[in-house]
Amino acid sequence: MSNIKTDIKQEEIKIDNIYCDNCLNFMQNMEADYIDLVVTSPPYDDLRDYNGYLFNYSQIAKQLYRIIKPGGVVVWVVGDKIKKGNKTLTSFRHALAFQEVGFNVHDTMIYKKKNTPFMRSNAYTNCFEFMFIFSKGSPKTFNPLKEKTVRSGMEMLVHNKKSDGINKKILGRLNEEKTKTNIWEYAVGLGGTTNDKIAFNHPAVFPERLAQDHILSWSNEGDLIFDPMCGSGTTCKMALINKRHYLGCDISEEYVNIAKTRIDTYKNKGIQLPIFN
Repeated sequence: MSNIKTDIKQEEIKIDNIYCDNCLNFMQNMEADYIDLVVTSPPYDDLRDYNGYLFNYSQIAKQLYRIIKPGGVVVWVVGDKIKKGNKTLTSFRHALAFQEVGFNVHDTMIYKKKNTPFMRSNAYTNCFEFMFIFSKGSPKTFNPLKEKTVRSGMEMLVHNKKSDGINKKILGRLNEEKTKTNIWEYAVGLGGTTNDKIAFNHPAVFPERLAQDHILSWSNEGDLIFDPMCGSGTTCKMALINKRHYLGCDISEEYVNIAKTRIDTYKNKGIQLPIFN
């Protein structure tokens, strides 16, 4: 299955692999300006049991800034625990920590869950997490995802409206599609998050489409995508499927084996990756 080894050195790191290691150790042994894109969701607020792993987000932010290329992006999917009616605001603490080490907070996006199971008796149903887009300088890649407009084709459109309030119209063409907003909605659970049943042996799996949409948005074919807390391997799987190179790391041997099982299924389909530069 997997060769489990900790404290892995740069010369031992081979792309298109998943390693079992503490992510801080793994990144400290990685060369600077190495990664094009990070897509990850950390184990925030002890909302799930991640095999007992606790993480230091401020130190992780520093290492991510060091290893990401200039113009590279970190997608950080995070939410907040509600304790005795009070939200922790962990998500904002994370964002400020990334900003303090040098990242731009390029965007604050929303991951909306279509079929959320979490309801509160005295507040509206909580159905979202944040997707912070941290960039090292201005993002070098942005491939905007599009969606169909409600109306398209030829139509009389307002033209040259002046202070007299009179609407002058001229025949024009409405766009057939537009760039998506920064609120993305996904179904969760089997069939929504993924069809890989083995993935649900991990306590918190984010949707494959979420990972794919960010990979398509912030990287190009042949780029190197990294998930320092890769869990069940969703980011790595979607990087492979979309012809990007990948690196994954997780401290749990159990989760590394789950991730490798999912990845091997697609490696066996003969997906050809571009040469890594």
